[in-house]
Amino acid sequence: MSPMFVPGPVDVDAEILQAQTRPMLPHRSKEYEEIFHRAENKARRLFGTQYRVFISTSSGTGLQEAAVRNFARERVLACVNGAFGGRWHDVAVSNGKQVVRLEFEWNQPVDPQAVAEALRAQPSEIVTVVQNETSTGLQNPVDEIAAAVRAVSPETLVCVDAVSSLGGAPMEMDAWGLDFVLTSSQKALALPPGLALGATADRALEKAEQVPDRGWYFDLVRLEKSRLKNSTPATSAVSLVYALDAQLDRILVEGLQNRFVRYQRMAERVREWALARGFELYAPEGYRSRTVTTVVNTRGMDIAALNAFLLPRGMRIANGYGPLKDKTFRIAHMGELTLDDIETLLASIDEFLATG
Repeated sequence: MSPMFVPGPVDVDAEILQAQTRPMLPHRSKEYEEIFHRAENKARRLFGTQYRVFISTSSGTGLQEAAVRNFARERVLACVNGAFGGRWHDVAVSNGKQVVRLEFEWNQPVDPQAVAEALRAQPSEIVTVVQNETSTGLQNPVDEIAAAVRAVSPETLVCVDAVSSLGGAPMEMDAWGLDFVLTSSQKALALPPGLALGATADRALEKAEQVPDRGWYFDLVRLEKSRLKNSTPATSAVSLVYALDAQLDRILVEGLQNRFVRYQRMAERVREWALARGFELYAPEGYRSRTVTTVVNTRGMDIAALNAFLLPRGMRIANGYGPLKDKTFRIAHMGELTLDDIETLLASIDEFLATG
């Protein structure tokens, strides 16, 4: 298998791909419900929660929509310092909510005190924030943001997008006072696309019971009734849940702390290489992602030509996202990648640079 250094979908281990080939089970069968229940229990450890984890057949964006439909009658405060914080804002607007967009520069973290001030000025039912902006390689201090929210507006629910961080960076949902945390399968969890996981605190679910017009597919109250029976209201992605069950075992055998250290070492090596080659790092010191590094293209490298060079060698990286295209490039270090894989990639980029 040739490694991809893009921030999702990532490479999936052959053993996990094989797990999907098990014969189908009826999604209402006892045998399948046992697997579903087992996977949910293991997933709680990744979120650092005693509560529940909904396993959704959707992308992570589906659970962004679930958050605004279930937890906000009217008012949402959306923290935006990258493309996916921006998407959550747009999702809330498209669902008819009254949304305050709290904007930061893309190369700066969300400031907890600015969040607190925004809530003082305009109370909101939920705050949305992205833990790890895949578009910028910047990790926001969601623990500090949650503490600031609690200090000024303890009834406000804190909702976190951990799509590109869960399983790759620490997440202590209960200890940090988070109410809803969502992720996707195809990034640090190293699974195929198609599943989203949403950890939900009791008080968030209680709020959902009071919110009208939650929709049907992403109605968390409906999902909870099914979850208590180890099931889902609509057909579950059976083969992907087989893979989730198997991959959670792999992750827990490696150990979450060991996994975080592996990602951190790869991140540090990429940063060291970039600075040594005359590039700059997009995210500021102290807020750099463990799972994806965004490098400022200060050398004017042709990213498309670089990928054309890498592809025959079985590798690829990601261009900058949206307005950062060609101005930056992104090297992901998530999933099953190792430091040796990173060294191979960096040596190949060096070879490309030497040709220019």
